[in-house]
Amino acid sequence: MSVEHPGEEGETVEVTNLLNGEGIQYIFESMVDNFIEFAPLGVVLVTMLGIGIAERSGLISACLRGFVLSVPKQLVTLGLVFARIMSSVASDAGYVVLPPLGAVIFAALGRHPLAGLAAAFAGVSAGFSANLFLSATDPMLGELTIDAAAVIDPEYAEGMNIAMNYYFIIASTILLTLVGAWVTEKIVEPRLGKYTGEFTEDLKGLDAIKKKGLIAAGIALLIGLIGTALLIVPENGIMRGEEGSIVQSPFMTSLVPIIALLFFIPGLVYGKVTKTIRNDKDVADQLSDTMASMGMFIVLAFTAGQFVAYFTEFNMGLVLGVFGAQFLDSVNLSGIPLIIMFILVAGFINLFIGSASAKWAMMAPVFVPIMMQLGYSPELTQMAYRVADSATNIITPLMTYFAIIIAFAQKYDKKMGIGTLISVMFPCSLIFLISWSNFLIIWMLLGIDLGPVSPITY
Repeated sequence: MSVEHPGEEGETVEVTNLLNGEGIQYIFESMVDNFIEFAPLGVVLVTMLGIGIAERSGLISACLRGFVLSVPKQLVTLGLVFARIMSSVASDAGYVVLPPLGAVIFAALGRHPLAGLAAAFAGVSAGFSANLFLSATDPMLGELTIDAAAVIDPEYAEGMNIAMNYYFIIASTILLTLVGAWVTEKIVEPRLGKYTGEFTEDLKGLDAIKKKGLIAAGIALLIGLIGTALLIVPENGIMRGEEGSIVQSPFMTSLVPIIALLFFIPGLVYGKVTKTIRNDKDVADQLSDTMASMGMFIVLAFTAGQFVAYFTEFNMGLVLGVFGAQFLDSVNLSGIPLIIMFILVAGFINLFIGSASAKWAMMAPVFVPIMMQLGYSPELTQMAYRVADSATNIITPLMTYFAIIIAFAQKYDKKMGIGTLISVMFPCSLIFLISWSNFLIIWMLLGIDLGPVSPITY
């Protein structure tokens, strides 16, 4: 099979065979390089070095607990959903801290504890790709998107950046906080009815040493932000690009280490103040624990690295992109119906493959070229994928933390199982998917960039 290269007029691209002698030689000779050069591997591990210290020193847990407990009773649902969405910066801490905390807070207020647990679970899982900050998800997916875009247009891919969805995810944080609070109070909680169990847990706040640690960490973060600003805000800032550009600059290409440092430094300060970090050995131990927790990702990266490299080597991604674009063009499926169909397909796949990076490693080489051929930017395709991937997280038992949420819920309902939890969370999933998809469509119609130099159209 062959097609005309969409980016090079007159150049023909053929599907090559990886199961002949030359292809099998390539498979074995490239295996190590495919793993090492897998784009998200380095950026995710570096980012997690910073986030890991903030998480294991107790900083992220203290921030989440302090925020939720300081919110007025009337706004507790809103605050819980918001904190849960923000916790996706370090999802492990969020899953462990906020669902049980949400249940305890609701029970203490005379409300159904499972509604509090559901609000927290919906925030981090259904709203996983919304945040006010860039997280490890952005470079992990972004690098895969950039690689897929390079198949069609290497020059365009060089101008892309990992913050390609940043404007939209900030706005989405506000939207999903409001939607999550509304669906919890108006649909989920009434369906659960009145809680008749016994509440025996003590709702504890932060002790003095943790509050002192939070203040110190806040000061450290402020100093870090000021230092970062001094590198980029002045017209002669050393992290600016040619002709003073910020978007195309060393700053934008250095976002991963900057994010890591802005988590690492406050986490280190908090640990020293609260004595969860006493010396350099403790730092090394916490960093080792973080890397140990990334074992599954590293295994995935090895497999996905081979898949992505093979797709590129035998040109199937490009060929499928061209044929797929021609098919969609022939059935006149474009514009908003096309985006909606893609979101539904990605959301359905998410029910069977829980890992966001595993799915995108398979889908990006196919769908990014197709959408580019139809005039839609890789940035838009990635954001549509993130909407679908997040919204259906809370109704699939294959989601990594689903069993943990069931265990938390069984403290308040011994009969809680997979089916019951799915039925509780289904309204959240459906309304998140509808509202977030509509929000993306409105954003498309307005033609607003999704992030820095990240347009809707290609």
